[in-house]
Amino acid sequence: MTGAASAADVNDFLSNAAEWLGVGVFALTGALVAARKGMDPFGFALLATVTGIGGGSVRDMLLGVPVFWVGEPTDVLVCVGVAVLTFLLGRRVPGLVSVPRARRVLIWADGMGLAIFAVTGTAKALAAGAHPIAATMLGAMTASFGGIIRDILAGETPLVLHREIYVTAAFAGAAVYVAALQVGLPHPAAGMVGFLTGFTLRALAIARDWSLPAFKARWD
Repeated sequence: MTGAASAADVNDFLSNAAEWLGVGVFALTGALVAARKGMDPFGFALLATVTGIGGGSVRDMLLGVPVFWVGEPTDVLVCVGVAVLTFLLGRRVPGLVSVPRARRVLIWADGMGLAIFAVTGTAKALAAGAHPIAATMLGAMTASFGGIIRDILAGETPLVLHREIYVTAAFAGAAVYVAALQVGLPHPAAGMVGFLTGFTLRALAIARDWSLPAFKARWD
């Protein structure tokens, strides 16, 4: 019984650690967009927060469960903390907020957050009783909607609407995570496999400019 309880505690710790890491990384992307737009501290905090918690908020509302940060605002504090640190120290970190390096940092940080949230979002959906297929879709939504909100507020075209592989990577990571659980892998191992799948696919898309075929309209 003690062993089972210890394993559950370890799983909870790893899940929370992954969640906070994902929130922090996504919050950083929001702060970087704010830096590129020359926003004030409130703008930094706003973009960092909506990016860090936006996808999870949509997921929880669709699941009909309490939104995760309302009762426990740790994630919001992480977002605000990342925003403040980026605003105060961003110029002292070489390449963090300077163009064009900031664009590369943003894309790679967004890719890491995407892969993390694809797994943690799926895990939370499964824990709430969602069907594995629905949980996979909710995981992909968790991974992408924060970035969509960020880009819309910043007046930019969301990455999800670009031709490059984005939501596909999130969906692949979520699907592999679910499949790994179905074949009996422990949650930490399944989560790592799902993360590596999503991040590797997104990384290859960035590095090699991979994209899905676009519809070619004919205007006769």
